[in-house]
Amino acid sequence: MAKKEFTFRGKTIDELKKLSMNELSQLLASRQRRTIKRGFTDQQKILLKKLRANEKNIETHCRDMVILPEMVGSTIKVHQGKEFVPVMVEPDMVGHYLGEFALTRKRVAHSAPGIGATRSSASLSVK
Repeated sequence: MAKKEFTFRGKTIDELKKLSMNELSQLLASRQRRTIKRGFTDQQKILLKKLRANEKNIETHCRDMVILPEMVGSTIKVHQGKEFVPVMVEPDMVGHYLGEFALTRKRVAHSAPGIGATRSSASLSVK
């Protein structure tokens, strides 16, 4: 069984890499199209420059950076609020934002009642 080749709006990843930024923006959703049309911020430009120079261990706070086809295959460490989380960019991430893949909230897991808790909460069974 052959692996299905990735396509984005009918174009392969190689075809997407050959498109200009203007042509690519026409394939993206409206929010991403507007972001590209307005131009990248200075920090986003620095991130792109590092990616094009094939640097290793790229760390960024740019959670609002649109994932472009040229980023596919690279690993970018995205800031999560406390630490940097490695994000391996895959073809099906094109058009999303970097911040979508580095979640900022953890699941809440409650344990025993803490100091200052009421008497009633202390009598509950802790399982």
